Order: sequence, then C-alpha cells, then structure tokens
Amino acid sequence: MSLSQTSRRAFLFGTAPMVVPSSVFGMYAPSKRVTIGMIGMGRQAMSVNWKQFEKMPDVEVVAICDVDSWRLSEAAKAIPGSKQYRDFRELLADKSIDGVMISAPDHWHVPMSMAAIQVGKDVSCEKPLTRCIGEGRQLADLAKKYKRVFRTDSEYRTKPNYHQAREAVINGRIGKLLTIRTGVPKGDVGCEAQPDMPVPPELDYERWQGNAPRAPYTLARVHTPHDIKSRPGWMRKLHYCDGMVTNWGTHLNDIAQSGNGTDRTGPVEVEGKGVYPAAESFWNVLLDFEVHYKYANGVQLIYKTDKPGIRFEGTDGWIEADDRGKIEASSPAVLAPASASNWKRLERKTDKQDFVDAVKSRGETMADAEVGHRTTSLCHLGHIAIQLGRKLQWDPAKEIFPGDGEANAYLAKPIHAPRRA
Repeated sequence: MSLSQTSRRAFLFGTAPMVVPSSVFGMYAPSKRVTIGMIGMGRQAMSVNWKQFEKMPDVEVVAICDVDSWRLSEAAKAIPGSKQYRDFRELLADKSIDGVMISAPDHWHVPMSMAAIQVGKDVSCEKPLTRCIGEGRQLADLAKKYKRVFRTDSEYRTKPNYHQAREAVINGRIGKLLTIRTGVPKGDVGCEAQPDMPVPPELDYERWQGNAPRAPYTLARVHTPHDIKSRPGWMRKLHYCDGMVTNWGTHLNDIAQSGNGTDRTGPVEVEGKGVYPAAESFWNVLLDFEVHYKYANGVQLIYKTDKPGIRFEGTDGWIEADDRGKIEASSPAVLAPASASNWKRLERKTDKQDFVDAVKSRGETMADAEVGHRTTSLCHLGHIAIQLGRKLQWDPAKEIFPGDGEANAYLAKPIHAPRRA
C-alpha cells in the first residue's frame, strides 16, 4: 500500500513547523549519535518512551510531533532544542532524523510506520502494531523490501522473570511444551452515550481522526485536554483500538509465541467467547474474554482476562511469571541457573536499546515488523473468533481462514462495532 493509496484524510497538510535549533550533542560526536523524531507526545511518549531515550548518551531526540498544540508545547519544555511539527509528514521529511518513535493512537500505527519506511526512516512503533491482519502483512513486507530497522515497542522481553521463563522453556526445563496460559487485566469498561462537543482549539481533530470513520468530537472519544496522565478514551473505542485483547495481549502473547518458537508464524485453530458492553454504551471494546488456540506442533494456548502473566506447562513440569516480577516453577530444578554448555541463551536488553543498536548495526531487532505482526495477529484471530461465535481454522502460511469467506472478510478491515446476536 503506497501513500497515495492511503485515505487522503489521513495525510492532510498542516501549518509550517516551529523550528528551534538543536544545540546539545552530549558526549558522542554527531556522527556517532542516533537521532530520533517522536510522533505522538501523549501519556506513553512522555511517561515512558522519552524518559528512556533521555538516558541514552548516544541518542538525541531532535524532533517532536503532535496534532495537539498543548501537548506539543509541553513536550518542547521537556525536550529543549527539539524541532516541533504538527504534521508527521513534515517530520519525516527532516533529513537530520535517523529513526522515529511512533506513540500515536493505534489506528495511526501502520499508516505512520509505512510512511516512515518509504522515506528511509527506521521505526520503533508502539504495540499493538496493527488494527487488522492484512495491514500487518503489508507493513512487514514493506519493512523487508526497504531494508529498514523495525522494533515493535514492548518491554516484556526485557523483564527478568519473563526472560527467564521463556529461556527455561526453550531449553527444555519443563520437557515437551503442552499448554501456555496468558492473562491480561480486566481494565476496560462501558460508558453512557456521549454528547457532541466543540473541538478544543489546540486539537487538529480532522488530522487526529486519520483513516477512522468521521465522527463528531466528544471528550471520551479522544483524550482529556491539557492532560497527559489519564487513560485516553480512544483506547476503549473500536474505531481506534481493540481494547485489552490487543493492548496488553501483545505483551503477554509475544512471550507465549517466543517460548513456543512460533513468533514468525501462528496457530492453526482458534475459538473464543467474550462480553462486550451494552449496545447503548459509547465505549465498546471487549470487557471480558477467553480464547483457545491450537498450534501445528500440538501446543495449546489459553488466553483470557485474568491477572497479567504467563504459565508454560510441559511433560516434566511448569513455570510461570507475572507482572509483579514474580517467577515460580514446579521444582527448583526448573529455575536453577544454566550450566550446560549447549544452553541456548536469549538476548536481553531494553526495547529502546535493542532499537538503537540495530539502527547502528543494521541488524534485526528482537521483535521486528514480522514478529510484531504475528503477535498482534494472534490477538486479532481471537477477536474475530469472538465476533463470529464459532471455531475457526487458520492457515498461518497463507494467512487466511481456508474456505471461510465470512471470517476472511475481517482480514482487511478493523472491527468497528461489536457483533450482536
């Protein structure tokens, strides 16, 4: 999909950027630094992503972009000397930028990533990477074609207990893997119908909507004005996000896919059930769900709303890790330090360091566009099965539901509304 094939609404021209010369080079000479442009300066960007880049002596954030001028100005205070843009395409045209960090709402992830790749930028993009399976395939293929470094931004391969768990599984500490159980929190809710409201003067709402269906502005659809700490409303609205099923699911299911050795493929069967808010609710993402997957190697994955964590079960024991940093196993031997010379070690570094190192080396990241696409697709498969209310067969090589036109109709478009009985 080229830029010309993407909805014109998604790429409206904006005002000319405000440019503030960059003057801080740090301990590294300019030729040794990686320069980053950040797109989307909301909660995740400022509370997590920017703070990690700030601590890296060989990285400089040289440009920032947001369609909300208040957020842009607040970010500029924290990142002095950065160039400021309202239109992400103008940031991408900045030749001083090596790579971009995309922290925009979910419906913007693929359009922005593809545009960045096509102009020669390396990309780190927030999870969940995609809104539908088809656009994920386009993105992964484009990154490969243009030979761009890509990092699906999730810190879960960095967390010590999750790293230890998947390394133990891959090295046979629990015998043959049989079952994986992943859980994500029940964090989504419904809400009453919302009134139309005037668009805040600082927000370019037309550009914010991008490829999403046009809808009147209301606060619960976007984010709270003059606030980057609260959870934005768009995360609970199917026009822009799929909710917890892909949001947290792409963290835990990435660990599941990696532990199973399937992070570049997928399952062969899926079925699920879930609960959406009442039909009159403005927010409409899944509230509760349970999805069962079967892989060609016989492994079963059970994914549901529960405490966030993962459990691997095998013929010789089990191991589990959770979001409190805890790790437990069926016996001390499963958790014992590696001693064998043939122990397969998995690389462990932060997501941002992984991205920056790959930008410098031109190597692969631990979770490139293909891995991110496959993990997010796993979540989409569960969501589609819940929508249709029946067991589905999946061909992970061709990425289709064989002979199932009703299910295949969901491959090329996001789910925009719950299916009601």
